[in-house]
Amino acid sequence: MNTQRKYKILLILTGLGISGLFFSCSNGREKETHQQHKQVPEETLIRTNQYLVEKDDERIRQFIKRHRWHMDKTGTGLWYQIYHHGNGEQITEGKWVTIFYKIYLLDGTLCYSSDETGPKTFRVGHGGVTSGVEQGILMLKKGDKARFILPPFLAYGVPGDHHKIPPRSVIIYNLEVKNIK
Repeated sequence: MNTQRKYKILLILTGLGISGLFFSCSNGREKETHQQHKQVPEETLIRTNQYLVEKDDERIRQFIKRHRWHMDKTGTGLWYQIYHHGNGEQITEGKWVTIFYKIYLLDGTLCYSSDETGPKTFRVGHGGVTSGVEQGILMLKKGDKARFILPPFLAYGVPGDHHKIPPRSVIIYNLEVKNIK
């Protein structure tokens, strides 16, 4: 099994484990759920996660094909397209970045937008955004406009964000890099 696939499986297993812990604690049957979880063979979890990653990847591929987008995919599963190249400085870890953004579900539902909440500023490599955006932002420079498609394990995972992004959602992140400090 290659490193990329192991990385994806580990991320999904971690998400499943965290959500299992969350749900087991919330329904008052901690001991029973924990014992049931221990009975699931690791091979079954791995096969299930492989299946989910492959299904998500196929959904993303079909979506890209329908929209006739020309996107590339990183080794970690992030799909990206830089559709406008700026001429500013390259983003590096530790820099403060300000972006305008829109976050959509694959069905076109707009979940969040800087038009409503204002631009987002975060320090690269220090959280504050999904791991997929952390990875993708490092490919950009000031003035760039890009589109990222994040599978659940690079976005909000198994639980979603408990507000507008449902569990296990693939999200589309359109962004423009406005400033770097």
